Amino acid sequence: MAQNVDAGAADPATGLNEPAGPITSRFLFVDVAAQRAKQLRRGALPRLDRQSGSQNPHKLERIAMEEVRSGLIEYALPTKPEAFGKP
Repeated sequence: MAQNVDAGAADPATGLNEPAGPITSRFLFVDVAAQRAKQLRRGALPRLDRQSGSQNPHKLERIAMEEVRSGLIEYALPTKPEAFGKP
């Protein structure tokens, strides 16, 4: 699952965040959009431009999917698989 929706991939040598590449997997798209929808439900502001007269989605899940589709959301993938049950 993608983590830290608003963070890019961290470079361990420099500590700087690099933007992750475009999403090519449907499953990654769903994970990132679901995390963004959760952020929106908790009060985050949408990043889409709300233009009057255009067809803007009104459900938070649709807003999140459109933000991810248009490249407004950065994400990071975990570097190591995390084992369940181990600290």
